[in-house]
Amino acid sequence: MPHDTTDPPLAMTLGELVRRAGVDTAAVAADKRNIMVTGIGYDSRDIRTGMLFVAMKGERFDGAAFVNDACGRGASSVVAEVGCVPNSRVPWVTVTDARAALAALAAAFYRDPSRELLVIGTTGTNGKTTTTYLIESILEHAGVCTGRVSSVTYRVAEVEYDAVRTTPEAVNLQALLRRMCDASCRACVMEVSSHALALKRVDSIRFAAAVYTNLTRDHLDFHGDMEHYFQAKRRLFDQLPPDSPAIINTDDPRGPALVAAVARPVTYAIDDRADVAPIQLELSLDGIAMAVRTPRGTLQIRSRLLGRGNTYNILGAVATCAALDVPFQEIEEGVQALSAVPGRMQVVSNNNDDVTVIVDYAHTDDALRTLLETVRPLTPGHVVTVFGCGGDRDVAKRPLMGAVAARCSDRVVITSDNPRSEDPLHIIADIERGLGRSMETSWLAITDRGEAISRAIHEAQPGDLVVIAGKGHERHQVIGRLTLPFEDASVVREELMRRRTGSRVG
Repeated sequence: MPHDTTDPPLAMTLGELVRRAGVDTAAVAADKRNIMVTGIGYDSRDIRTGMLFVAMKGERFDGAAFVNDACGRGASSVVAEVGCVPNSRVPWVTVTDARAALAALAAAFYRDPSRELLVIGTTGTNGKTTTTYLIESILEHAGVCTGRVSSVTYRVAEVEYDAVRTTPEAVNLQALLRRMCDASCRACVMEVSSHALALKRVDSIRFAAAVYTNLTRDHLDFHGDMEHYFQAKRRLFDQLPPDSPAIINTDDPRGPALVAAVARPVTYAIDDRADVAPIQLELSLDGIAMAVRTPRGTLQIRSRLLGRGNTYNILGAVATCAALDVPFQEIEEGVQALSAVPGRMQVVSNNNDDVTVIVDYAHTDDALRTLLETVRPLTPGHVVTVFGCGGDRDVAKRPLMGAVAARCSDRVVITSDNPRSEDPLHIIADIERGLGRSMETSWLAITDRGEAISRAIHEAQPGDLVVIAGKGHERHQVIGRLTLPFEDASVVREELMRRRTGSRVG
């Protein structure tokens, strides 16, 4: 998030900061405790005069190697782990875990903003973004000014910022929460990624509620296996206060293990017996209609969101807000008010088009399967799927996604996602291994994503449904060292306009 010069100046003595953060004050020499700290940084390039530098170990670099650079840029003090050789030029605080220390120091420096907000965390592989938007919509309808931290954007009152990552680093996150407090927000709904949990970015945040959506294969290049992936997600519930509700999807195989581990579980499901569940459920291309049973009574829910996956997202949001005693009328109206979430089952075509085009962020085999199984009954025509896989990420899921696309589509166009440093043709070849056994689904590969989208839309027959999967809301494509402007929905709108006018020329 970019620095905003309108932020009020903050400063604290090193001794007070260390004490508030729970670090042993004996780690700071008595004659150094009155040094003023004007900010906290973990990247030496961002250090300015008076800031404290926290030397963390990263995926590729060790912050200890950049202490001299930080000091040269004006760092007033350094926090580093045991084993780092102190720099005598500035006060040096030794800790056993620099990441945990950064979270605690950031919370202390920004005066523990999560204790002034109703913070709701949402975690899981799929559904985090839509569930977060739904809860935000409900709380806003209930008159609660609500901030949002999501993979799409960060929102503070009426101001939105581009999201650099789903969950920011601890110091950026605490600064964002403080901005929300200063803007008179009373709540914050936050997507909490598995990376953020494993890397302790949300340590020292007090959550008023937490939501678990599901767990399917993703990020195994980082976590190693599904058990470590689940344990990362579970950290959110391990730090949940005993009186805060844990909203858990018990249709997910991992759900019951979480229910047994929390003090105040509130369950939701479609198939399982749960605290919050639909009594009647109708799915159509017009949206979702259902009666929802809760421990407080029954709600009547109508939504323009599509499919079974969004039914789970709505149930999770309803369960959360019901557990927090939001009035039923505000829950019903808040759900109905959210007509779309950028890049999540987003219908980009309109009534003037003879084909339906949906853009979705599905970038795992399970998410793609759920998406395609959802849209299949909604169209009288064929399902055409355009997708790719990201470079420098979990290679094993590529043929799995190819197999899902072949099984659930009538036609597949494989293309680039964000190839990053990898050769796009190598990524496509990995995907093709999953498509290779398909005898019924036609498919082709087009490396250029814009051309692939164009081809799929112009070759579709009236009544067909075209799914553009993988990038969702993203507005850029990363190819090698270049980050280029590219948004699926914008490309789709242009190609639909050309289809309506019978033109293929931009």
